[in-house]
Amino acid sequence: MSDNQEQKLSDNERLKRESNFLRGTIAQDLQDDLTGGFTADNFQLIRFHGMYQQDDRDIRAERAKQKLEPLHNVMLRCRLPGGIITPKQWLAIDEFAEQHTLYGSIRLTTRQTFQFHGVLKPNIKPMHQMLNSIGLDSIATAGDVNRNVLCTSNPVESEVHQQAYEWAVKISEHLLPKTRAYAEIWMDEEKLETTDVEPILGSTYLPRKFKTTVVIPPQNDVDVHANDLNFVAIAEGGKLVGFNVLVGGGLAMTHGDKTTYPRKADDFGFIPLDKTLAVAEAVVSTQRDWGNRSNRKNAKTKYTLERVGVDTFKAEVEKRAEVTFAPSRAYEFTGRGDRFGWVEGVDGKHHLTLFIENGRILDYPGKPLKTGCAEIAKIHQGDFRLTANQNLIVAGVAAEHKAKIEEIAIQHGLIQSDVTAQRQNSMACVSLPTCPLAMAEAERYLPDAVTELEQIMAKHGMADEHIIFRVTGCPNGCGRAMLAEVGLVGKGPGKYNLHLGGDRNGTRIPRMYRENIGEQEIMQELDELIGQWAKLRLADEGFGDFLIRNDVIKPVVNSAKDFYD
Repeated sequence: MSDNQEQKLSDNERLKRESNFLRGTIAQDLQDDLTGGFTADNFQLIRFHGMYQQDDRDIRAERAKQKLEPLHNVMLRCRLPGGIITPKQWLAIDEFAEQHTLYGSIRLTTRQTFQFHGVLKPNIKPMHQMLNSIGLDSIATAGDVNRNVLCTSNPVESEVHQQAYEWAVKISEHLLPKTRAYAEIWMDEEKLETTDVEPILGSTYLPRKFKTTVVIPPQNDVDVHANDLNFVAIAEGGKLVGFNVLVGGGLAMTHGDKTTYPRKADDFGFIPLDKTLAVAEAVVSTQRDWGNRSNRKNAKTKYTLERVGVDTFKAEVEKRAEVTFAPSRAYEFTGRGDRFGWVEGVDGKHHLTLFIENGRILDYPGKPLKTGCAEIAKIHQGDFRLTANQNLIVAGVAAEHKAKIEEIAIQHGLIQSDVTAQRQNSMACVSLPTCPLAMAEAERYLPDAVTELEQIMAKHGMADEHIIFRVTGCPNGCGRAMLAEVGLVGKGPGKYNLHLGGDRNGTRIPRMYRENIGEQEIMQELDELIGQWAKLRLADEGFGDFLIRNDVIKPVVNSAKDFYD
């Protein structure tokens, strides 16, 4: 590679190339007790091991006054394809969160896994070893790799769900980094000479993060259009027969940079089951070779498709996978929310979906959620399923155990009769005080914002209705606000861009309606528009569809071309 070409690469490409297959000097950094953080390239490299270095921004200024460095700690995101976890595993992570994190909480995420927040450096290695002891890890849950693979949390169609979940696990395992850096650093395993080969991801890994899902219609609970690669399950006679493949979705953008935008995924067509891993590998390797390694803001798969053309990218995938996509099989998304309360599956097992606001499992005054989950885990004989909407399913409950589990859930505030449909359909990313990218509040703002929204809905006789409402503290998309009917994207302290016009099923991107406005202005705008919706809506017409039909805002048809029009 020439010097001229070298200069065009982003510094992250140098970092990965010089990392010795993701080892860097992380092991040495762990021994440095002069700082609570990681230095130089290791700050970025730990992401490939599932961690982000953070600090508590609420106390950063005060610590600076005291001439102390920020309270460095890490957030760890577990690898949990399909979001399934056993009660034994749950109790282990509960104990670790209680004893070894700054906040004591378990955070369920929009990526269908859990996060530990506030892990100090002395506890990092024990954390990884604890996860390993219960059969879990955090490999490739961050960084320029394929991340945690999502799968529809469908507790009803049990056989199809089990098959889809098994494919989610296979895809996750197939696309994992092959380097043994994780085992060497965190499990103290010896380095083997034969481990430094990455046949799928390549020696410098992917140009940018990569997200994959397996979704079972009619539920779009994983928000397929937020992801690089999606396998839409097609079933016949109660059996999984193949997948429609959707490629190139993504929601992140950068304020003020119109070369960045949210984008829906394109439908490539149908494949039989035996081609699943080959197609997954082909999409990843094509993005590996064709993705933009100079400008990370334009490095995601969605921009590669826009640059080279969908047909060209699809043809390359067919060539590499030795497959020809058949026409897509018919399917329809009719919703994307979780089914709260008890649901009986086709196998006679019962499943209880618990609403967890913001996904934050912690003991609150009068509402000891964390203790309640642990008490259920002590007696539960099925499994837990974490949903991509930040909720928790107690799955596989025998009829004779329903009453006891429900009793525990009610006693600990895990079941509350006054939770509205609006609150159940609202979501936020973590944002402040721990996320270093946060520009505005999200998780801490959401409960009060929903209360105001509930009051507006009730005022207009819509108390039993709901709007898909999401808040994200910056434009990076973690809260999936760019697939909401009402999406708030943080712009600065107390300020958001207000986006409107998405739909309930997650198949349309909302357009910016007002820029950089405060919380009071947002609610005033919504009050007026919800009033119109209440008076003029068609039967069962969602808020976003109403706004489009009445020309309140133009639909985003092609996000690459008209999102900013």
